[in-house]
Amino acid sequence: MLKKCIGDPLLILPTESVRIKDNLSYEEIPVQILDHQVRRLRTKDVASVKVLWRNQFVEEATWEAEEDIKKRYPYLFESRGNVD
Repeated sequence: MLKKCIGDPLLILPTESVRIKDNLSYEEIPVQILDHQVRRLRTKDVASVKVLWRNQFVEEATWEAEEDIKKRYPYLFESRGNVD
């Protein structure tokens, strides 16, 4: 049996701000680096950054490999300066 669903208006995104392609997909663009961490494995250190994506909430930010994000989106690291 179907039940009535009451939607949360805070989770609704305006459609004009999301550019949807013909195949019903869109590209997420990172907005800001929120945090930085280095995880030590047995043989190497892995640097990660917490990335805030456009059209996402801070709670939905994801940890990504710093090397990959630097290659694809170098402008995110220009404002940070040399933190290391």
